Amino acid sequence: MGPHPAVAAIRLAVRRVLHDLLTEHHRAPAAVPHASPHEPPPPPLVLVACSGGADSMALASALAFESPKLGIRAGGVTVDHGLQPGSDARAAEVVQRLRELGLDPVDSVVVTVGRAGGPEAAARDARYAALDTAAERHGAAAVLLGHTRDDQAETVLLGLARGSGIRSLSGMAAVSGAGGRYRRPFLELDRQTARKACMVQSLPVWDDPHNADPAYTRSRLRHEGLPALEKALGKGVVEALARTARLSRDDADALDSWAGQAEATVRDAAGLLECAKLYALPPAVRRRILRRAAIAAGAPAGSLFARHIEEVDRLITGWRGQGAINLPGKVVARRQGGRLVIRQG
Repeated sequence: MGPHPAVAAIRLAVRRVLHDLLTEHHRAPAAVPHASPHEPPPPPLVLVACSGGADSMALASALAFESPKLGIRAGGVTVDHGLQPGSDARAAEVVQRLRELGLDPVDSVVVTVGRAGGPEAAARDARYAALDTAAERHGAAAVLLGHTRDDQAETVLLGLARGSGIRSLSGMAAVSGAGGRYRRPFLELDRQTARKACMVQSLPVWDDPHNADPAYTRSRLRHEGLPALEKALGKGVVEALARTARLSRDDADALDSWAGQAEATVRDAAGLLECAKLYALPPAVRRRILRRAAIAAGAPAGSLFARHIEEVDRLITGWRGQGAINLPGKVVARRQGGRLVIRQG
């Protein structure tokens, strides 16, 4: 008798990601320090980011099951944000559970959460910084994240509410981060599948009270917004939003590629952006070039919103002698002599 369908689904999703990683690993032996061209590279290490919740525990169990069959080393890391009483004890419990699954190495990392961008964004930034550090310390080929189709739907709705454009509507990528470090095997699986997999395997899980706290935007969306949409529109909203993310990502990737190629054609010999040439481009391509230029000048990508880029765009399309535009990160954009100058002021 085979495994429960939920367990089989999560294992299959993880197996596919591990196969991809293994293929990439064997294609790039030169990336391994001191490796002989005649020797196969050592087996890669894959870490799972685990909070102790159902999604990440299901992911950890599937990684522990699948990795030995493929000759892949598997470890884990949990991040203690220090935002709730007893968070250190819970992190220790997660470490113990990961070790009981047979994962090694297993790290618990304590972070200090700042305030930039709000509590959810600050916690996310601290978490990813910790995961980056852990991956680099251990030389991990990848870090697996337990984001599900439900998380993807929430991300798309948040992007829609913020008016952030098609890139925001594309949600989370299956592969992201420097060098494709982050992999999300569960983007095609719903949250209930992960929870069911934990239940039938008797895996203990921790439900973060922040996920039910209406003080947090994502929590309100999860418990009030999405249920209201499903009541009004019928079942299938989550699947439709996830499909929207996939289609939007394809479009956004194509436009980003176009913008990357067009950027060199709209700069003068000194590297400054020429307003007349920018004006001739389609708005979607032009705004991508402006965003890239603002980020290159020092504007934090996470704080640079569509409204900022629209203001800069008006220096191109609605020029009436207006003054400089202040952007996040103390970056200033101004029009001078038919050129667009974007630099830290």
